[in-house]
Formats: sequence, C-alpha cells, structure tokens
Amino acid sequence: MKKLALLSGVILFFCLLLGLGSSALNETPKESGKVLNLYNWGDYIDPSLISEFESETGYHVVYETFDSNESMYTKLKQGSNHYDLTIPSDYMVEKMKNDGLVQPIDKSKLNFLNEMDSSIMGLSYDSQNNYSIPYFYGTLGIVYNDQYVDGAKLQSFTDLWRVDYRHSMMLVDSARDVIGLSLISDGHSLNTTDNSLLKQAKEKLDKLAPNVKAIVADEMKMYMIQNEAAIGVTWSGEAAEMLKNNEHLHYVIPKEGSNLWVDNFVIPKSAQHSDAAYAFMNFMMRPENAAKNSVYLGYSTPNVLAKQELEKTQDPVLAFYPTADQMKHLEVFEDLGQDAVQTYNDLFLEFKMYRN
Repeated sequence: MKKLALLSGVILFFCLLLGLGSSALNETPKESGKVLNLYNWGDYIDPSLISEFESETGYHVVYETFDSNESMYTKLKQGSNHYDLTIPSDYMVEKMKNDGLVQPIDKSKLNFLNEMDSSIMGLSYDSQNNYSIPYFYGTLGIVYNDQYVDGAKLQSFTDLWRVDYRHSMMLVDSARDVIGLSLISDGHSLNTTDNSLLKQAKEKLDKLAPNVKAIVADEMKMYMIQNEAAIGVTWSGEAAEMLKNNEHLHYVIPKEGSNLWVDNFVIPKSAQHSDAAYAFMNFMMRPENAAKNSVYLGYSTPNVLAKQELEKTQDPVLAFYPTADQMKHLEVFEDLGQDAVQTYNDLFLEFKMYRN
C-alpha cells in the first residue's frame, strides 16, 4: 500500500509539473511580463513596425496616444506610472527633466548613437542627451499652391503680409508657432519672454488677419489638398502628406529662419519595463526601420544611415530635410515656464478673436 501510495504521489507530481509547463508555454507576452507600454502621439509610427517588433522580440506593445505635450505631461504628473516609453517634444523634455518625471538614459544599451546626426543631438533642451534620444525632427514652414501663388515671391514669413494674399491662407492652430513666426519675421527669438516684444508680435499678427482664411489643425491637410486655400503655415510632416496628394503644392522653409522641432524618446521615471524600452529604441533606429518610418510619416529621421537609405531611392521625403545653411537659422523651442506660456496662449487667443 505504501508503494502504491508513493507511486501515486510521484505520478501526481509529474502531472502537476507537466501542467505547469504547459501553462508556462501558453502564457502570452503580457502575462509573462514581456510588455512595452508605449505612450505616443496619434498616428506617429508605421503600424507594421510595431507588428515586426513584436514578432522579432516577443514583446507585446500596449499602445496609447496623446494629442498634445501638455496632456501627456499632465497624465504623468498626476501619477500614471505604467508607461515605459513616451515621445515628448523638445521643450517638454526640458520640463519633464526638471520636474523629475524621466530617468537617465543608459547609453550603453543603445547601439545606434554613432549613427545619429550630430546637428540634432546635444540641443539646448538636453545638451548631453542624458534623458532623451531624438525620434523625429522637422520644421515649421509654408506650403503654397502654384496655381495661385508665385513661389519666388513667397520665401519668408515676412511675405505672408503681402496684400495680394488677402483671405487666402491657413495657419496651424498653435500659439507658440504663430506668435513665433511673427517674432521671427521681425528678427526676434521665438523663445522671447519680453512682454513688449510679444505685444508687438501680436499687433503685427493683427495686421495679418485679413489674409487669414482659417486657423485649423489636422484638417488643413484636406483643405490644401483640395485647393481650398493658396497658402498654409504648418509642419513639414503635415506638408509632406499634402505634397504627396497634390502636385501643385510646394514647401518652403522661410529664409529668415523658423522653428526646428525634435520629438524624443524618453523613459518615464516610473517605467516598469525599461529593457523593453531599450529594445524598442534599438529596433526603431535600425537604419532600414527608421527609413521606413520616415517614408510612412513624412518627417525627418535623425539617423544618418537611414537618410542614406532614402537617398538611394530618391524618396520625396528628402525634400523636407533642412540644409546645413538652413539649420543655422532654425531655433528649438525652450521651456519658458508657466507664466510665459500663458502669455503666449492669451495673445494667440486675442488674435483669433480679433480676426473674427
């Protein structure tokens, strides 16, 4: 009886062991902890790359989106602690760093840093890239329709005030960008906090109001593609989609300068799967993947080898990369503090009310 009981116990033990093994084999990546919680802008990645990353690495990507730097910041500030990787813009990296919301980057875990464009690295918001790694960059510029506009006469922000452009242009709905273009047109920094200069910039915008048909967001792409306006002030990636769908549209980086924006990978302080974050960054910055992502979105990749991949095929997205000379006249947004940002927002709201 003892032998029978012992044999039964051994059989039961192995059955349990096999059951546990079978359960482990059937675990999903999420159950096993192989998860990347990615918090990104909407439609800001080629979805096929997420599938390829999951297939190659075994990680499961939980993808959530935000519609502004400020909404992303607020969510992290209020204690949302499950994100492993997010992609804020330049000035927001600075703010998050100062507020202790991001952790230092372990550069030894990144295998692409020597492939990065030095002109996009080490910028003022994170001078040593200790907390952020560029993901995409671009410019604020002017789109014009050659059916209605002579491109030779529209090469700077100053040209927007021409009287023959009455009721013909659209502006992107962004306080820093629109106040900024007015500041730049008078030779001032788009990061100024001088209230007198900001007031002058707003007053100059009031003189632009007769030329402004609408102040819009994403819908500008549709309007410009459908020839609803002759001119649009918008970001390079948005412009890329417009130009792809209307042969009469062209993009200009204003000659007096403009905003250079950079969106960056950062790892939140409370990230629980940092290994997944590093794996994802390495995957996305692999030259062929970075190039594919750039073609999909129309924005500029900071990976030099990826750009070389695009040059081999002469992809139209190359037209949106600023030249070395243009880079000298571009300026990155800085974190101006809550009071100054509120001033920009108030002045922009006044301008929008004035034109109505």
